[in-house]
Amino acid sequence: MGRLPPLSTRPMEAEPVDELPRGEGWQYEPKYDGFRCIAFRNGAKVDLQSKNQKPLGRYFPEIVEAMAALPIDRCALDGEIVIPGDFETLQLRLHPAAKRVAMLAKQHPARLIAFDLLADEKGSRLKHAFGERRAALEELFKRVGRNGTVQLGKATTVRTTAQKWLGQKGLDGIVAKRLDLPYRPGERVMQKFKLWKTVDCVVGGMYLKEGTERIDSILLGLYDEQGRLNYVGRSRVTKDAAEIGRLLKPIIGGKGFTGRAPGGVSRWSGKERKPIPLQPILVAEVSADHITAEHMRHGARLMRWRTDKRPEDCTMDQVR
Repeated sequence: MGRLPPLSTRPMEAEPVDELPRGEGWQYEPKYDGFRCIAFRNGAKVDLQSKNQKPLGRYFPEIVEAMAALPIDRCALDGEIVIPGDFETLQLRLHPAAKRVAMLAKQHPARLIAFDLLADEKGSRLKHAFGERRAALEELFKRVGRNGTVQLGKATTVRTTAQKWLGQKGLDGIVAKRLDLPYRPGERVMQKFKLWKTVDCVVGGMYLKEGTERIDSILLGLYDEQGRLNYVGRSRVTKDAAEIGRLLKPIIGGKGFTGRAPGGVSRWSGKERKPIPLQPILVAEVSADHITAEHMRHGARLMRWRTDKRPEDCTMDQVR
């Protein structure tokens, strides 16, 4: 009986593309809107590991229980933890109180959508081609049968079928994988395609890189019907940082966000980030790939500065 990959195995990642690849040798899958997870089953022991190597088992006891009940003694599944159609409820699981987690698990049970098999009773499959791993994963789920908690993800080799998934609730785009590709932990060797929406936002604040005076990201806001500036997302500054820093320096201060505000303690790191408020006079056009609850969840791309647009014309209707 072979060994499982180590718990430190990082998920294989995807490079953003402007168009889904064409031709033979590709498989397309929905990009589910949840937490990426590698689930390990080794006898009675189950571990759920996040993309950033953080244990998730205590937050999702129903998935741990379902993994322990699978009719296979050893396996490692790459997948996504979701609560169908409700990412905000999923985020609430990252809570320190076990009683709160147990209550949420009962009220809003999560699922693990599996789309790759990294190991089974025979040992690691990392060096096997993806087409072989997918076939073995489908065979495994024939043995599993109907299971509401651990499920097999959808897949197709027909590009037009995959395109019909775009925009469906609970999905975040399409992932394309080469069928001849071995599993390459931590590498961006898959391709992901998303739909993007442009939004004109007021720059209401900024974050600096920790321990420095260099800008990390600009904080974006929109006005509501009461005239309050609400935080709706941020855009990382990856190029022209020095120039943007000089642009923002004269407008440091002011009220910043007067409605929903950024900051607070991160659920993942436990650290608090304090924004630096800016006078709300600059408008930026940004592109966002996922907007839920009037918020750009994954961060936005800075496209250009809108010197032709008044800040007060940047309103919440753009993200509703």
